[in-house]
Amino acid sequence: MLSENLDPPDEDGEPFVEIDPSGRFGRYSELLGCGAVKKVYKAFDQTEGRDVAWNQVSLRNFSADPSVIHRLRSEIELLTTLKNDNIIVLFHCWKDNERNNLNSITEACANGSLRDYRKKHRRVAVKALKKWSRQILEGLDYLHSHEPCVIHRDLNCSNIFINGNVVKVKIGDLGLATIVGKTHAAHSLLGTPEYMAPELYEENYNELVDIYSFGISLLEMATMEIPYSECDSIVKIYKKVTTGVKPQAFEKVKDPELKAFIERCIGKPRARPSASELLKDPFLSDVADYDEGEIN
Repeated sequence: MLSENLDPPDEDGEPFVEIDPSGRFGRYSELLGCGAVKKVYKAFDQTEGRDVAWNQVSLRNFSADPSVIHRLRSEIELLTTLKNDNIIVLFHCWKDNERNNLNSITEACANGSLRDYRKKHRRVAVKALKKWSRQILEGLDYLHSHEPCVIHRDLNCSNIFINGNVVKVKIGDLGLATIVGKTHAAHSLLGTPEYMAPELYEENYNELVDIYSFGISLLEMATMEIPYSECDSIVKIYKKVTTGVKPQAFEKVKDPELKAFIERCIGKPRARPSASELLKDPFLSDVADYDEGEIN
């Protein structure tokens, strides 16, 4: 799947600023998103006639840190093995030797991240949150039951994506994901502080850290507030998380069932349910897979 750079074919007048070595995918100049590690551009699949996302990482930025390049390559290799309706699909990837870039083509979600989508739509019913939650949990259940187990480790609303017209939610950005053995134990400190489970800071954890991150993400979906935004430093976030102090936003959740569901997700590791168990929770019982996208 990972190919080396070739001379691009003639663009034949297409308004692309770049074409992949195979000639199938063309990149536009329009930027869909920009993170700490990569830029994501709007692109087009000329073979299938569909919009896609062109993810581009400048390897020059990480020449002094080979571990980052290794992590990016690992994400690509990992994505090629994952096939699930609630995980972003990888179509193609290659290294551009001339520009020293690592490129990958993934499916595009029309409405971008769940964070941006939620900001645009301020009035969202609890039922909508349930529909989004069920799909995120379906994706997590797939990752956690995968052989070997995959822990995302950086789940938050900026890397959960949505096609709003069909209510399809997908997990992306598996750059910090790790594959663990039969013990399901991992030991490295990675993630976004506001969404990191307390045991992640202790560097001894399993896939249930993703459930904590999901619960904190659901809190953000419910309140449109970044959790622990009352803290002005990572140290203060760390102190609150590790001592079990909930974000102030938690008290803004008015629906008692939603609040209780979030609390289950962000509880202590031994009491925290798995994705599979949460999918059976009564809170989600009135939102079955078949009614996603239905108008009712």
